[in-house]
Amino acid sequence: MSTPTLVHEFYARIWNAGDLEAASALLTPDFSFRGSLGNELRGQDAFIEYVLSVRGSLSEYHCEVLACVTEGDKAFAKMLFSGRHTAEFRGFPPTGRPVEWLGGALFRFEGDRIAELWVLGDLQGLDAMLESGRPTDP
Repeated sequence: MSTPTLVHEFYARIWNAGDLEAASALLTPDFSFRGSLGNELRGQDAFIEYVLSVRGSLSEYHCEVLACVTEGDKAFAKMLFSGRHTAEFRGFPPTGRPVEWLGGALFRFEGDRIAELWVLGDLQGLDAMLESGRPTDP
């Protein structure tokens, strides 16, 4: 079982490296995104704003694909999200401490681009870490 190139590139380039210009190469123009932390967004510009807000609150932000399965034009990835809480995030003042939480990401592809992505994360566990200022076991 291997992670599709598009999924790998999406996390490695956009989220982990902060290469926002990669969005035009990896995402359809009307890309639909619904992340755990916000409402459903449409279009590359709205998605880029979301990425900037998360990476602005969590320095050293990193997404790790723990497992990935594919079928046809879809992929599902088990994810580990992490970063250092250096600015207000989800209403919590910065602690400077590391946080991490598990999630799942469902992708739909159109040709050689990502057309749709739904992400669900363990926000209860994330909020507990933000509130206590200490990471918990994922």
